[in-house]
Amino acid sequence: MANEEGSFKKEKQQKRPITTLFMLESLDGKISSGNTDELDADKDWCQIDGVKEGLHQYYEIESTTDDFSLNTGRVMAKIGVNDRNEYHNKVDISFVIIDNKPHLNENGIEYICNWVEKLILVTTNKSHIAYSLIEKYDNLDILYYEELNLTKLLEDLYSKYHAERLTIQSGGSLNGLFLRDDLIDYVNIVIAPLLVGGKDVSTLIDGEAISHSEELNKLKALELIECSQLDNSYIQLKYKVKR
Repeated sequence: MANEEGSFKKEKQQKRPITTLFMLESLDGKISSGNTDELDADKDWCQIDGVKEGLHQYYEIESTTDDFSLNTGRVMAKIGVNDRNEYHNKVDISFVIIDNKPHLNENGIEYICNWVEKLILVTTNKSHIAYSLIEKYDNLDILYYEELNLTKLLEDLYSKYHAERLTIQSGGSLNGLFLRDDLIDYVNIVIAPLLVGGKDVSTLIDGEAISHSEELNKLKALELIECSQLDNSYIQLKYKVKR
């Protein structure tokens, strides 16, 4: 207990939130069903016998995560927020959505604003549709950066919004950037009893691979905190990133 308390105090000295990468993945590490935006774990896995029966456990665990949750506009678009008409039950969570293209449209932003406590939209796009909606929704904030810097973003979330803990639920490429920038503190994974396959299917951590042994310091060792066998052949794994 003393070591855990000391570790927590050390983490609190950081001028950024303590982060947890929380994801649902298949046994072979895939976080989607295929290599197109048409395919998505949330939409697809609930249709697969042997997987759909235990999927609710992931969403139940998700509802207990941090008060700040980071995701991307692309992921939000994939789960269909741009086309939804019936609003989700309001939750006491602030969403941090990174969206440059943009992937979110006006309906998607309206849906999220009616869903969450606060929407903090992060973008490098000065023409993002969210700027035209900033006065319409009092729980919509925009953080603009000429170039996205994840360390600076986390520092701003800590200083401007008092975000002490943040759950990361983004795609494999952005997860890879968080990894390489040494910005992941904990990992909380729910493993579905499913094999997906496909070398082009997004995994838990994508992005650039290392090419030389001199770069081995970019890999992050983990310390197992908890391993839980859930119902319907699901497993939950919790790790601390060792530094």
